[in-house]
Amino acid sequence: MFNSSAVLVVVDVQNGFVREQSAHVIPVIVNVVSRWQAAGGDVVFTRYFNYAGSNFERLFKWSKLMGSPETDIVAELIPYANKATAVVDKTVYSFFNEEGIALVRSHGWTDIYVCGIATESCVLKTAVDAFDYGDHLTPWLIEDASASHAGQAAHDAGVLVASRFIGPDQIIEAADIPWAKLTAVT
Repeated sequence: MFNSSAVLVVVDVQNGFVREQSAHVIPVIVNVVSRWQAAGGDVVFTRYFNYAGSNFERLFKWSKLMGSPETDIVAELIPYANKATAVVDKTVYSFFNEEGIALVRSHGWTDIYVCGIATESCVLKTAVDAFDYGDHLTPWLIEDASASHAGQAAHDAGVLVASRFIGPDQIIEAADIPWAKLTAVT
C-alpha cells in the first residue's frame, strides 16, 4: 500500500507548453507517474487556463493557452490523468488555489513531489507555496522531471531559486524518489 501522506503534483504538462526545449521531459514524467500510480499513490495534474484580461495578457501581452488543444494535457499523459486523484484547473501559477488547498487538507498530504513545466514559474511557485503553506508540508522538486519551454537557462534558474526557497536537499532526481519509503505502510 502506498504511503497516503505523499502526493505527486504534475504541473501544466499541456500542449501549449511543450516545445523543443521542454519536450524531452515528457518520457521522464510518464515514467514517474506510471510508477507512482502503479504503487497506488495519489497523483494530481494541473492545467493552466489563460483568459482575456488576465495579468499574463495585460502585462506580458501573452494570450496563449485560452482553449483546446493548447490547454489539453499531452497525449502521453492522458491515460494517467484519467486515473488521477484529481485534475486541478487554475488561472494562477500555483497548484495552491482554492481547489488545491482543499485537496491537501482532505487527503492529509504532507509530502508534495512536484514536476512539470515550467521549472522557473509554475513548478517553482507550487514548490514554494507548499513550503509556505504550513509546517506540516514538505516540498520536493523533481529536477529531471521538470523543464522550461524557455530553455535550459530558465530551467537552471528555476532550480537555483527553488533550492534557495525550499532547501537544496529538496531538489531531487526521479531516481532519488524514495520508492521503498513511499510504498511503506505508515
